[in-house]
Amino acid sequence: MSVISDLTDKSIAVEEAAEKAIKDENELSTLLDGILSKKEDIRFNSHEALLYISENDPAVLYPKWDYLADLLTSENHFHRYIAINLLANLVRIDGENKFERDIDRYFNNIAGKKTMVAGQAAINAGKIARAKPNLQAKITDILLKIDQIHQGKQTELMKAAAITAFDDYFDEAVDKDKIIDFVKTSLGSDSPKTRKVAKEFLEKWQK
Repeated sequence: MSVISDLTDKSIAVEEAAEKAIKDENELSTLLDGILSKKEDIRFNSHEALLYISENDPAVLYPKWDYLADLLTSENHFHRYIAINLLANLVRIDGENKFERDIDRYFNNIAGKKTMVAGQAAINAGKIARAKPNLQAKITDILLKIDQIHQGKQTELMKAAAITAFDDYFDEAVDKDKIIDFVKTSLGSDSPKTRKVAKEFLEKWQK
């Protein structure tokens, strides 16, 4: 039985759909088509199933990297959001260094006006920095300037996303002093969430 009929069901067993796709290329193609669907339920369920695959068996999805990377510049912000999540999970097995080729397409999403998309790109930057130590300096620099880069209205909220990312790799970060200074400054942010995240970060990491 194909998962396609199940993708319209809000109570779909996402893990089951993902496991089918891991074993069957046709089912995987169904999910990859599904993330482009105009129907919200199909798009959401397809994303959730692919997210499960990217977290638990990323090698299955890695050959589809280029398909996903092309969505980073889609005019549809849902498509960009989905691609950001999936690619960030695939970076840890990126033996061909495809992310290095697509890094600008990925991080250009932080400059967009959609906070949902920009924030997700920033948050996921932490796992990318951990998986790609060679890119940590560049990623840190982008996150430190996030309120200048983001073109939307929620620039202060974006700082919370940056701090969340820093938390993912701070233990191995080179520019610890710069990060700490950024977080300290964020304690005075207009965003309650950013103030909260900054306080928790400093309690965890500041010696």
